[in-house]
Amino acid sequence: MPTGITIQHYTHHHAAELRPLLLEVYAEIYADAAKTDPFATVERFAQGLDGWSRRPGWTCVVGYAHGHQAVGYAYGAPLPAGAPWWGGLRPEVSPDVIEETGTRTYALSELMVRVPWRKTGTAKALHDALLDNRPEERATLLVDQEHPKVHQLYQNWGWTTLGDLRPRIEHAPLFHAMLLPLA
Repeated sequence: MPTGITIQHYTHHHAAELRPLLLEVYAEIYADAAKTDPFATVERFAQGLDGWSRRPGWTCVVGYAHGHQAVGYAYGAPLPAGAPWWGGLRPEVSPDVIEETGTRTYALSELMVRVPWRKTGTAKALHDALLDNRPEERATLLVDQEHPKVHQLYQNWGWTTLGDLRPRIEHAPLFHAMLLPLA
């Protein structure tokens, strides 16, 4: 763990109190992108955050410096049985690979770190804290294909690319759908 950073764990019961902090960090990190990309607006992110944080099993970790300054966070939730997460995946894969039971796959929805704490190990510490001791057999996430360095970072952490996926969200970019075994 990076020096001076503590990580707190939260559940969907804490979502309402965490929401302002999560939106503040997002707005800071995506300020430039939100000026030109409708998918990066705070409003669009807030809708997604609200949807994710209402899910049973939603968990969030927040890293704090000096005990109170949020340096970044990660959150996600288990995919429900029959989840449409894999809709539009290319190339097509065997149905048993994308079958969701409600307990099979944890979706890491967001991982972000404020600029001063990047390249310090904070992102990896948040990633590991979020996924540590998960009961699911695997995790999934989506990486914007316009960010090859982020894609490479996840590969270095053991993630593999399953295919390409564009979520059914207005203005969504094309993503790499990735998997990580948890067991």
